[in-house]
Amino acid sequence: MNNMLMSLALMFLIGFCISGIFKKMHIPSLLGLIITGIVLGPAVLNLLDPKILSISSELREIALIVILFRAGLNLDLSDMKKIGRPAIMLCFVPASFEIVGAIILGPACLGLTRIDSAIIGAMLAAASPAIIVPKMLWLMEEGYGTDKHIPQLIMAGASADDIYAIVMFTAFIGMSKGEGISAWTIISIPISIVTGLAVGIVFGIAMSQLFKRIHLRDTIKILLLFGMSFLFVGCESYISKFVPFSGLLAVMALGGTILNRRREVASRLSAKIAKIWVGAELLLFIMLGSAVEIKALLSAGLGSVLLILGALLFRSIGVIVSLLGSGLTLKEILYCDVAYFPKATVQAAVGAIPLAQGLACGMMVLTTAVLSILITAPLGAILMDVTVKKWLTRSKKPHEMSGRRNPGLRLPPEPGKEA
Repeated sequence: MNNMLMSLALMFLIGFCISGIFKKMHIPSLLGLIITGIVLGPAVLNLLDPKILSISSELREIALIVILFRAGLNLDLSDMKKIGRPAIMLCFVPASFEIVGAIILGPACLGLTRIDSAIIGAMLAAASPAIIVPKMLWLMEEGYGTDKHIPQLIMAGASADDIYAIVMFTAFIGMSKGEGISAWTIISIPISIVTGLAVGIVFGIAMSQLFKRIHLRDTIKILLLFGMSFLFVGCESYISKFVPFSGLLAVMALGGTILNRRREVASRLSAKIAKIWVGAELLLFIMLGSAVEIKALLSAGLGSVLLILGALLFRSIGVIVSLLGSGLTLKEILYCDVAYFPKATVQAAVGAIPLAQGLACGMMVLTTAVLSILITAPLGAILMDVTVKKWLTRSKKPHEMSGRRNPGLRLPPEPGKEA
């Protein structure tokens, strides 16, 4: 019997069943998927093939690429120009506040040094596109907050601040190892953003011209674009030896360029990718749950929880500061605030790095990463669902959303209802 096929069968069958049960209970399905991963993984029943566990990080990265490319296909540059300053500030201000909060609270809550607290803060600072992007796409489809471009604002900020948080995380690890932080480390952040955007836009223009001149099936277009996206991320470490580069931002820029140059094509591709996301989401969160260590969670204690919640409070202040003078009402600002709560993909991807590199804070970083996912992912998802109709104005009905609605696109159902 093929153990890998059995593992995939268990993941899909049990995952969809648990996800459906959680939806019926009006609980975010991703929490059910994480629990499924914990139960099937080494921590409990140990039913997953080690071969699958060994490539879990790659599977999670593929899912993240799907998310960001889909976000790009729905991110209109004209909307971003209208948003202006708040969109730029959300890319780094809330994350900076969260890092500062962790540096202040880390020594008191966990007895950490300032630099170890900074590492945890940078790990926590990344919001989760895996949770935020699908919900923002649903808002755009249903017309909630679209008159003020709120979904686009949140989606762009959540995607970009991941890049900023990862760069800062790497810089603080270097400082902890005695490598220090140079002016080049700081300069590399905006350079990686610019180069990532430039590469994505250039290749997006090229692919748009290709689609215009040569007739290809949409399925082939998706495979070509995904292949290019995988290339961006796969070559990031090599390119970064010569110039700072963000592969994930290039993926998002690629999708955005296709949208702004070939809108009808982007609409059809987005509809197909929405179907792909159903499976990608399941794999992402089940594999995430399978990486959880129960012993580490039990040993975390109240200090880690207080640090996570305290840093989240600092992040909330950062979101409010970023949106002051933006023209949004208090309720709309509060919705943007809770939308930035969820942590998941980046924490799962980088949480084990300090431990693997032998840093003294390694196990504490890993434990805090897992706790942050279990606490903030359902908290943020539930708050977004509960408050959307109370805090956001439904500006247009779906059939009135010219240029927005993707024919055939099946997005996540309205909170509390089945699709």
